[in-house]
Amino acid sequence: MITKYSTVIKGSSDKPILIDSTLSKGHINNKIIIFSHGFKGFKDWGPFNEISKYFAACGYVFVKFNFSHNGTSIDDPKNFVDLDAFGNNNFSKELDDLGFVIDWVEDKFLKPEIFLLGHSRGGSISILKTAEDKRITGVISWASPSDLLSKLLSSEKIKIWKEKNVTYVYNGRTKQNMPLYYQFYEDCIQNKERLDLREALENIKTPHLHIHGELDPTVSVEAAYNMKKWNSTTRLHIIKNADHVFGGFHPYNLEEFPSHLQEALDTTLFFLNDLTKELEA
Repeated sequence: MITKYSTVIKGSSDKPILIDSTLSKGHINNKIIIFSHGFKGFKDWGPFNEISKYFAACGYVFVKFNFSHNGTSIDDPKNFVDLDAFGNNNFSKELDDLGFVIDWVEDKFLKPEIFLLGHSRGGSISILKTAEDKRITGVISWASPSDLLSKLLSSEKIKIWKEKNVTYVYNGRTKQNMPLYYQFYEDCIQNKERLDLREALENIKTPHLHIHGELDPTVSVEAAYNMKKWNSTTRLHIIKNADHVFGGFHPYNLEEFPSHLQEALDTTLFFLNDLTKELEA
């Protein structure tokens, strides 16, 4: 029997982080997957709850959470009701939030083996956190960028951004113009070494699996090849004809996973089981 429970911890700038943990009832386990959602995402998007059950049924505790500044709230965790928080989000806050969740897991579970899994930007944040946190046993990134900084706006647009203190990102699903305050750019500049994915990938010794859709229109599959080029030990899996979300959608109402998502799940599970066998040997 699969069960889920929720908790709230303090995140960046004292804003709360809502966490849920899914596990097999009565099954004591210290193998923990911490899942990070992507940009304009949230922990309950699309098939994420079904994915939680999949890994719980396979013997893992699946922990997912909303970043403190992702734009949702504790009372309304599936909608972007706090656009001011969204505008004040940045990569450093997400890295710190993930650290707070890792702290919580370490306190909650006895001698946990911690695996990080993230989709899109959440995967990039997971890689960066792995590079700076020795508690991570393995990291898996799905459809994630290999560079968070090079696509910042041109100097002229940055000038306008600074003058107005805000730029907007359109959310096609919700039809919202979502603000990004100038502090986002400032954080990127001030913390560019911490946010350097190439540097992180070149130096991490932690086992890393990257899965990418061949036809991803959001994050080019070239990002996957960059990761492999920068670290030859990265295990790379390209899913033929797959998109950015491996066939997932929101709201999700299927009884079975789309074939591309099932391939991503099976590949991830094989990687995790392989690591745990090595640890137990």
